[in-house]
Amino acid sequence: MVLLGSTGSIGVNTLLVAKRFGIDVEVLVCGKNIALLNEQLKVHSPKIVVVAQKEDIPKVNHPCVYAGEEAILQVIEDAESELVVNALVGFLGLRPTLTALKHNKKVALANKESLVAGGAFIDTSKIQPIDSEHFGLWYLLQERPISKMIITASGGAFRDWEIAKLKNASLADTQKHPNWNMGQKITIDSATMVNKVFELLEARWLFGEGEYDAIIETQSLIHAMIDFKDGSTTAHFANASMQLPIAFALDKKMDENILEHVDLLKTGSLEFREISPERYPIWEIKKELLANPVRGLIVNAANEAAIELFINKKIGFLDISKKIITAFEKFDTLPKTIDDVFSIDDAVRRSILEGKQ
Repeated sequence: MVLLGSTGSIGVNTLLVAKRFGIDVEVLVCGKNIALLNEQLKVHSPKIVVVAQKEDIPKVNHPCVYAGEEAILQVIEDAESELVVNALVGFLGLRPTLTALKHNKKVALANKESLVAGGAFIDTSKIQPIDSEHFGLWYLLQERPISKMIITASGGAFRDWEIAKLKNASLADTQKHPNWNMGQKITIDSATMVNKVFELLEARWLFGEGEYDAIIETQSLIHAMIDFKDGSTTAHFANASMQLPIAFALDKKMDENILEHVDLLKTGSLEFREISPERYPIWEIKKELLANPVRGLIVNAANEAAIELFINKKIGFLDISKKIITAFEKFDTLPKTIDDVFSIDDAVRRSILEGKQ
């Protein structure tokens, strides 16, 4: 397989699963964590390695190393592997997804932005989702009429904060996730609930038209639920680990034990909460966005630009959602081609970074 984003949490778990099932890794792509990459190279011995920056090439203990986005696209095109695991973070992951599909490769997708920004131009029949929420929905699907598909959220770093204090939240505060450690951007997205908006959009592209929603489940033991038209509801319980969806992406006939079962007696009880716009302002546009999912492109671009400003201390935490909503209301041009996706993305980013809104 080709693994994009090998040193992130999903990449690390993918390599654990690959080792367990004896799957060869042809290409490893990573960002700036060269120390971890070199440890991975000792175990997996890929043919080719790609890093983000050219100046890091001499630091990599491998004879065949390239750098940059164009190199990523080229190795995907040239690879013999039929599977590409895309665990890149951000809009950067869209072109690799498109390239993999163009060359008839199956994509195990953890890069949310591919579908959020470019879902209208992606053949989802060749996509296997490895987010736990979409895996859960896929796992639950039956040949029965569906009323609603529901995913769960942890609530992020600020689920228990007094709402009045959110305006003073710092970057460090956003990183204190209640349930696990993730990368910087996705943990910010969890705190704003943008991450869950993105996952709802992904579900819409993956599973088609219908009603979608999300609720907070504080222990992250239920990942998805389906309300059927007959009045029954099924839920997907699993201990939080990316290894389960990754294992099924690599082998749909999975018949081995991957995780320990959830012990409901030890769990004792579960707590569910509503996702409210008062705590998570981005929720105000959820319904309109799901009705017009192609506009996810605008939300993604605005989010990435606003996060850049927040990290550089140019705006406050609540301003992230404000700028996204303003961009969503301002930009109404819809992409007609994949090239439009990239031009609209650029226009939205510049509008926010240059202070035009």
